[in-house]
Amino acid sequence: MRAARDTGDGVGWPDTPADRQVKPRLYDGSSGVLPTLLDAWRYFDDDRYADMALRGARSVAGAVGDWEDSGLYSGVAGMAVALRGVHRVLGDAASGAAADRALDVLRSRYDGSGWNDWFELVVGNAGIALAALECGDPDLALLAVEHYARTAEPTPAGVQWQVQTGRVHRMLHLSHGTLGIVYALAAVGRATDRPDLVDLALAGTADVVSRNEAGPDGFLVPYSDPQQRHERIERHNYGWCHGPAGDAQAFRLLAQVLPDDPTWPALADRCWRTVVDSGLPRRIRPGFWDNNGRCCGTAGVLALACDRQVERGDGRDFADLLVADLAARATADAEGVRWSNVEHRDTPSDLAPATGWAMGNAGIIRELLRQARITTNRDPRYAVPFPDHPPTVPFGPHHEEEPVSYPRPLTPEEKLADAKKWLDLPRIVVICGSTRFMTEMAEADLRETEAGRIVVKPGCDMKSPHELWSDPVKAEALKVRLDDLHRAKIRLADEVLVVGDYIGDSTRAEIAYARSLDKPVRFTHPEVDPGT
Repeated sequence: MRAARDTGDGVGWPDTPADRQVKPRLYDGSSGVLPTLLDAWRYFDDDRYADMALRGARSVAGAVGDWEDSGLYSGVAGMAVALRGVHRVLGDAASGAAADRALDVLRSRYDGSGWNDWFELVVGNAGIALAALECGDPDLALLAVEHYARTAEPTPAGVQWQVQTGRVHRMLHLSHGTLGIVYALAAVGRATDRPDLVDLALAGTADVVSRNEAGPDGFLVPYSDPQQRHERIERHNYGWCHGPAGDAQAFRLLAQVLPDDPTWPALADRCWRTVVDSGLPRRIRPGFWDNNGRCCGTAGVLALACDRQVERGDGRDFADLLVADLAARATADAEGVRWSNVEHRDTPSDLAPATGWAMGNAGIIRELLRQARITTNRDPRYAVPFPDHPPTVPFGPHHEEEPVSYPRPLTPEEKLADAKKWLDLPRIVVICGSTRFMTEMAEADLRETEAGRIVVKPGCDMKSPHELWSDPVKAEALKVRLDDLHRAKIRLADEVLVVGDYIGDSTRAEIAYARSLDKPVRFTHPEVDPGT
C-alpha cells in the first residue's frame, strides 16, 4: 500500500520502492499486486484493499494499448488476467471492458505464429494461450498453441522446443521450458476437445521425465541442456521457475486432464518428496536458497505445500516450516513488512526489497494469506487464480469435485478470533460473579495473570458507597450500562471463570449468555454450576 505511486488515472507499483517507474505487468508490477490486494480484501474484510485494487486496475487499464510486450508475465496477456480478476471479484465493469480491450490488442498483434520469438510460458505463446483461456477466449488460446506441433524437435524420449529462436540450450521446467509448453497444450487441449494437443503435451512430458536424475522416488531435472551459464547457475534448482516445486504444477494439471492415469499424481508426489528432502528453506551454502519470492524462492514452494494440504492432507508441517522461515527473514518496522533476497556473489549481497509478485511482497503475502485460509478452514482458492496454477482437486478416478460457494462474509466473532490469532494474543479470561466476592476476584485475577492469561473482570462494586452511584436514578442507569459492558467483556473473552460459592440471578444470566456463545465456563466452586 505504501509503495503505490499516483499515476494520474489511478495508482501503480514500481519494482522496488526506490524506483521511479511503475510497471503494469504481472511479473514485477501492478498487475501482480492486484490479486494480492483482492485476497487481502477477502481475508480481512477491509475495503481499503478493494479500493486500492480498483485504483490499480485503472492504471493497468490505461496502459493496455501502449505496453509493447504481450506475454503472460511480461505484458498485455497478464494485464488481461489481472483486470478480468478485478471484474469478477468486485463486479467492476470498467475492468472487464479493459480486459476485453487487452484481448483485442493481443489478437491485433498476432503475426501468424505468435507474438515474439519466445516459445515458453513467461513471455511466449504458452503463457498467452493460458491467459486467453482464463479470460474466456479459447479461439485465441488455440491460435497461440497451434505452432507447437510445427516447431517440436524430436528427442529419443519425446519432443522438446526452443526457449527462444536461435538459443542453443533447451530449458525444461515450467517458467521457460518444456513443462510450461506442456501445461498450455494440456490445458487448451482439454478446454477445446483437442486430444492431439494433449498427446503433444505428453510427448513433451516424456522427454522431461527421461532426464530425471533423482532416481525412482524423486524428481530432479537439470536447469537446462546444455547447462546455461554454469559458472553462475547451479545444475539443479528447487523452486517454481526451474525446479520440482513448479514441475509438480504441470503434473497436477495432467492428473486432472487424465484422471484415470496414476502416472501423474505419482510424479507430483515425487516432486514433493524431492522438495521436502532438499534441505530448504535452510541456507545450506552460499547460493542455496537465498530467495523468499514466489518465482524462485520460499513462497513458490509454499504454494505447492498449500496444494498438498488440500489435496493430500500431508503438507501442514512443511508449510509451517516455510511460514516460520518467511517470518524470521522479514523486516518489520514503521514502514511495514518486507523481504530482501540475497545475491551472494554481489557486494552488498542483500537486494532491495521488491513490491511485486515474482520477488516481492505481493507474491509472498498472497501465499501467506492462502495458508492462513487453509489453517482456519476457509476457502483455499485464490481470489484471482493464475492460469498456470491448477485448482486444488483431490486426486483419484472416483472423485467428483464438490461445488464450492464463494466464501461468506466473516461474522464479527470470527473476525475477532482471526485478529487474536494474527496478534498472537494470550488467552483472555473474563471473571464473573457476585460483587460480594470482589476480594476473591482479585485473587483469581492474580492467579490467572500469573498463568499467562489476560484477565478482564467487574470494575465497579456498587454495594460499596461511591459518589458515582450515590444518586439512585443515576445508579440504576449505571447498572444497565455495566451489565452491557460485562456482556461485551464476555464476547471479547475466550473463556469465563465464575468466582464464589453463590450464584445470583445476574451471574446466572451471564453464564447462560456465555454458553450461548459457546464460551467455556470454569468455576472456582463447581458445585454451584447451574448447568449440572
